[in-house]
Amino acid sequence: MPEPTVGLDDIREARRMLEGVTVGTPVEPSRWLSAATGSPVLLKHEHLQRTGSFKARGAYVRIARLTAEERSRGVVAASAGNHAQGVALAAQELGIPATVFMPEGAPIPKEKATRGYGADVVFRKGYLEDCLAAAVDHAERTGAVFIHPFDHVDIVAGQGTLGLELLEQAPEATTVLVPTGGGGLLAGVAIAVKALRPDIRVIGVQAEGAAAYPGSLAAGHPVALTEMHTMADGIAVGRPGAITFAAIRDHVDEVRTVSEESLSRALLALLERAKQLVEPAGAAAVAAILDRPEDFPGPTLAVLSGGNIDPLLLGKVIRHGLAAAGRYLNLSVHIPDVPGGLARLLSEVGEEGANVLEVMHERISPALQLDEVEVLLQLETRGGAHAEALLTRLRGHGYTVTTR
Repeated sequence: MPEPTVGLDDIREARRMLEGVTVGTPVEPSRWLSAATGSPVLLKHEHLQRTGSFKARGAYVRIARLTAEERSRGVVAASAGNHAQGVALAAQELGIPATVFMPEGAPIPKEKATRGYGADVVFRKGYLEDCLAAAVDHAERTGAVFIHPFDHVDIVAGQGTLGLELLEQAPEATTVLVPTGGGGLLAGVAIAVKALRPDIRVIGVQAEGAAAYPGSLAAGHPVALTEMHTMADGIAVGRPGAITFAAIRDHVDEVRTVSEESLSRALLALLERAKQLVEPAGAAAVAAILDRPEDFPGPTLAVLSGGNIDPLLLGKVIRHGLAAAGRYLNLSVHIPDVPGGLARLLSEVGEEGANVLEVMHERISPALQLDEVEVLLQLETRGGAHAEALLTRLRGHGYTVTTR
């Protein structure tokens, strides 16, 4: 039996249902990204949506369409955090009890926000798929209605309302990039965009450590990943859904992947240049632009899909992003083991304008000559070009330098 499909009329009806519930999030031009690509780039600030992500759109449409008898049994969901908040908000708005299964280690702010909307939170070990299994089991035992995070026509229709918005806000766009996990947002946006503007290129962006779509599209059917490793918990989904896979196969032009370093750089750049705080998953589309700006010659719109980030993770990501951007530099330098040797090295570093964060000596190593000592330096620089200038200076003064 073919999977149910979503059409433009379904998305338009979902938009009517969401009036007064969700907000129309702004689209703004990005000068620094436009300079990188050589053509206009716009950012869709969906991280400013209620609950901090696009998930409130689909969750509300799905739950609002339940019958009175279904509502009386309550709802249950599984989520790393954003869908959890969307379900919790929708259930609160509609007066329905909600239970959400979350992976152990889910960001604390997402857990607290979900509880704040009135839902019960239950933790499970493993990945999102393990929580999905637990939620389905809970539904079978209690009669609660399972609200899938992406693989349902109402969810896809709700997420597709973002596609209608961006077409109205940025009719000049020739490419739209969408962060992608299970595919609900990408599927909905692609259906809406291609129905009204088939000339627009629609690209999904996944974290390469949790990229189920490239292999699945190549195989012609959903294929589960055996493992996932990414800080982008909002798009860490190990297997595409049947409904979302079919929609993405039929309507999406391309699915790209980005590294953890690219996600960190994009998050940091959005914070520094755009003054926008997003979670790693929400920065995926910008990461794809920064990776290959030459691939986006026309007006390009990137969706910032979510902004719910744990402050502890934010600190780690900022440090990772600074290192990826060359702002942190870890060096091993061999210097003569003589009085004043370290002072001369640090003088060279200081004269080049780098800031010393940490210094360590290593005197015992088979790689050292008898009259040498290894100095480990952690430095702060102004970026990649500055770091290269420092390395050139040190090597020009006869130091043996390796980066770590």
